[in-house]
Order: sequence, then C-alpha cells, then structure tokens
Amino acid sequence: MTDSASAADLRGDLDLALRLAQAADEQSLPRFDAADLEVSRKADRSHVTDADLATERAIRAVLAAERPADGILGEEYGTEGSAHRQWIIDPIDGTANFLRGVPLWGTMIALAIDGVPQVGVVSMPALGRRWWAASGLGSWTGTPEAPRALRVSSVDDLEDASVSFQSIAQWADAGKLDDLTRLAERVWRDRAYGDIYAYMLLAEGRIDMVAEFDVKEYDIAAAVPIVREAGGRMTSYDGVETLSALSALATNGVLHDAFLELLHPSD
Repeated sequence: MTDSASAADLRGDLDLALRLAQAADEQSLPRFDAADLEVSRKADRSHVTDADLATERAIRAVLAAERPADGILGEEYGTEGSAHRQWIIDPIDGTANFLRGVPLWGTMIALAIDGVPQVGVVSMPALGRRWWAASGLGSWTGTPEAPRALRVSSVDDLEDASVSFQSIAQWADAGKLDDLTRLAERVWRDRAYGDIYAYMLLAEGRIDMVAEFDVKEYDIAAAVPIVREAGGRMTSYDGVETLSALSALATNGVLHDAFLELLHPSD
C-alpha cells in the first residue's frame, strides 16, 4: 500500500484519532462486564451490544464536529460521505469477548485516503493499552506523553516463527484447513490469540505472522499503518494489498513471501 499524504499532513489526523479513541474508551469501558449489558443479534447473527452502538455514535459525533467533509465507514451504522478521506471504525472489535467479560477487545480507528489506510489507532482499555501509527510518523504504544516505538521481529526462518491463526473454524469455513495444518507443521509455535490483539503482538515483535478470513475493512484497516510503520507487511491471504479481499495476512515482512509460498504451494 503506497502513501498519498505527507507525515506533516497526517499529524493532525493522528492527534484526532487518539482523541477519538479516548472518547470511545469513555463509552465502552464502563459497560464492560456490566450486569445490565444489552445484547442482540444482527442480520448476520453476530452479536451487538449497547456499548458497540454508543461507542460508534460517540466517534461519529466528534467527526461530525471536527471533520464534517470526511467520510465514515463504521461497522454498526454503515457508510456516509466522501470515500477520498474515509474514517473506518470498528467500535468494539471482539464483541464476543466483550459480552463474556474477556478483556481482549478494543476499538479500531483508521483514516484511509483514496482507499489506503494512513492513520491507525487501536485502544484496548480493559488492558490499559493503546497503539497508534501514521505514515511516516512511526508506530507506537504506551501513552502520548511516554511513547515506545514498535518494531516487528527479525525472525527469518519459518521453523523459528510464532504465528496466530485466529480460529480453526474460520479456516475450515474458508476451505483452508489443509493450509492451516501445513502451516502448523512447519512453524515453531501456533496459537489463536484472536481479533485485533494478534496484530498488535505482531507489531511489537512478539509473534511473526497473523492470518484470518471473513474480515471486513473495519476489522483490519487500523492495523495496517501500525504493522507497516513497525516494519511489517500486510496483504490479503493471496498477497494483494487491499482491504476488500475478506482476508488478511500480516507478517514481520522478512517472512511474508515465505508464508505466501507455504500457504499457496501450487500457485
């Protein structure tokens, strides 16, 4: 994915994205593990809570006030406005964890310019953690007052790689179970850390690859700048640099081609 905006242009957008994350945390965290959490199902049978809806509304309200000309794509309330500059929002990634009281969930906020994610913020308030990046400005975690730069691992051999595959059912539904078996047999360690947290572990250099299927733009957009600015690479499962392929393959960059070859031996 190529850059189409300067770092100076993006600094203000990144500052806004961090403020959006704070507004989101103020909605979501008080509802985490709440006894009166309201849970329903959407048309696709996935869960949605009152916290998902309130969190996205809070983000949209700030954007309406501060970036009225920008477009928005959100998981819960759809698309509106321009696609040139589009904020891509997943108010609570990991809703299944959220409603069961498991702290591995977070808000994902990205700004895509002409379809390329240039700014990304991930906030996991139940863990007290936040990650952020913008093209040319690096990838960071911690707090804005005390940031720590992120860097992917330097592992360069598949036999030494630690990977996250998200879930067996997900790979089976995609018709890729044989690929998953081949992957597990080749790498050092395989685990299903799940959802956005796995991508943040990759950006921190804790693991070396993440792959998943049945993902929408809002499931992965915020991770792209964070992984990329940390030195990693993120494509579709087939190696295409796009948000719309319904799959994702993120690596430390060094091993990306090797993983593609392993997962597509007959291509």
